[in-house]
Formats: sequence, C-alpha cells, structure tokens
Amino acid sequence: MTINVKKLNKFGEYIKSNIPDQIKVTTEIVTDGLVLNVQPDDLIRVLFFLRDNTSCTFKQLVDVFGVDYPEREKRFEVVYNLLSLNHNQRIRVKTNVSEGEEIPSATVVFKSAGWLEREVFDMYGVRFIYHPDLRRILTDYGFEGHPQRKDFPLTGYKEVRYDEKKKQVIYEDVKLDQEFRNFDFASPWDGTEYVNSVDDNKKASAEE
Repeated sequence: MTINVKKLNKFGEYIKSNIPDQIKVTTEIVTDGLVLNVQPDDLIRVLFFLRDNTSCTFKQLVDVFGVDYPEREKRFEVVYNLLSLNHNQRIRVKTNVSEGEEIPSATVVFKSAGWLEREVFDMYGVRFIYHPDLRRILTDYGFEGHPQRKDFPLTGYKEVRYDEKKKQVIYEDVKLDQEFRNFDFASPWDGTEYVNSVDDNKKASAEE
C-alpha cells in the first residue's frame, strides 16, 4: 500500500491546530499511515475529537492492543486503531504508561473498547480507569501474572482447558512444544543444511 506523505502531514497539522492548546500531540508517518502520540490524560479528549470532527469522523474502533518495552521508563504502549468509513482513512493513536500506572478507559467514546481493553489488561496488566467490567478475558480468573509481558516465565504455571472425556474444565501444567531457543542473526537455523542435503540426493540420483 502506498501512502501520500504530504497529505498525511497536512492532516496531522490540521489535527494539532484544531484540538485544544493544552493537549500535547505529536505526529509521525509510518508505512501504513498517520500516528498520533498523546499523553494518557489527553487520550479521551483526542478520541472524542477524532470521532466527532467532521473532517475526521473516525467512528469505528478497529482494535486496541498493547506492546511491552521493559527497558523503557514508561514500559507499556497502548495503541488504538481507528477507521473512518466516510473518508476511507485510518489513524493510529498511541499512549505510553508506566508499570502500575492507570489509563482512562475508551469505553466512554467507543463501546467496543470494553472487550479489547480487557484483553490488554489480561495480557499486560495495564489497568483502565472507569472501565465498566475490567476482568480477565482469555486466562482463568484465578490466574496470576500477565502472559504477554516479556519477563513472564514460560514454565511453572497451570493452563486450563475443557476435557471432552471428563466433561469438565481441568487444570494442567504448562508444557512447551519445544525447548526455549534464543534466535539471533548468528543462528544456524537458516535451513541451508536441509536444502544442501536435498540437492545432494538429487545429484546422486541423476548420476545413477
């Protein structure tokens, strides 16, 4: 997908010039569109503006997700993807929060944010103020920890599933399909060994 950088820059300047002066917004252009970076306290007002302004009309919340950067002071990045059907335009809103810091819930702007924010809370532990029903949504209610954090241990926990034979929910120790491997640019896992062996077999068959 090609993007019109000049048009997106102009749109970003329009947004910054039309929202209240006390709201701090920075913009950036990425490969798939315009990104707004806002403070958590300004998030709701920015979302209201993007939804209700006639030049924006981003009335559809497509997704809310989290990203974990353990090395940062504000560790978690919460991202809101919005869509304007009227203008056939997408925009991304980002805000950063520290571990233990709370962020306002976007359910006052988009009702669909309810389940999406529950998933971010469940996976990363980010808490949303004024959320009407902030509970875990993917893990069990008694589960401890947040699986998508990059410091979350991969063993020592229980997983829950429904057993068809026993006709009940059961708990089992978490089992990994393969041992942990740390992949990097020096990794020999490039498949060349397999490719070379296949080529050698073909060459031997041709000689016979």
